Amino acid sequence: GPGDVQWMTAGSGILHEEYHSDAFARSGGTLEMVQLWVNLPAKSKMTPARYQNITAGSIAEVALPNDAGRVRVIAGELQGSKGQAQTHTPMHVWDVRLNADKAASLPQPEGWTTLLLVQDGEVIINGQSAHAGQLVTLSHDGGGLELQAAGKNVRLLLLAGEPIDEPVVGYGPFVMNSQAEIRQAIDDFNSGRFGQITD
Repeated sequence: GPGDVQWMTAGSGILHEEYHSDAFARSGGTLEMVQLWVNLPAKSKMTPARYQNITAGSIAEVALPNDAGRVRVIAGELQGSKGQAQTHTPMHVWDVRLNADKAASLPQPEGWTTLLLVQDGEVIINGQSAHAGQLVTLSHDGGGLELQAAGKNVRLLLLAGEPIDEPVVGYGPFVMNSQAEIRQAIDDFNSGRFGQITD
């Protein structure tokens, strides 16, 4: 439903498909979806696959000071509220709503990779302007993050995580740490040793 989150850990292998409801197919409307891929560390690459359906009503929501807005905490933690998404490395995935002309401080751990996807509105991020459709990458140096809504309400997705600092090799849907591991994954898939079918 609206605001729900599907959180999958591919691990040793998962086959999936995205679809919308029959009602949406009949009546139509606007469908907005963000799909994110987070690399697993080498030691977790072959962990069993896992699926989490996190409903909108179960997502922790934090009110920002001075009526600045709110944050839905999907992964990580903010002001003692923890996200339900189970991750293999430390990260924040926050759905941020900033009220018109309001400001908020959302500092991140120093050294982490921090990205901001602006979904709606215009926002000043540490003094730099960004608008809907733009992806902003912050420096690894320092952890300060100051947001200021420019004129109207802002929606953005904050993605931050501790760097894994491992090689990444991708081929089609497979992501591993070396070409040899990619060849093994393809062989496993072609030989029927890829994941399990469950209801």
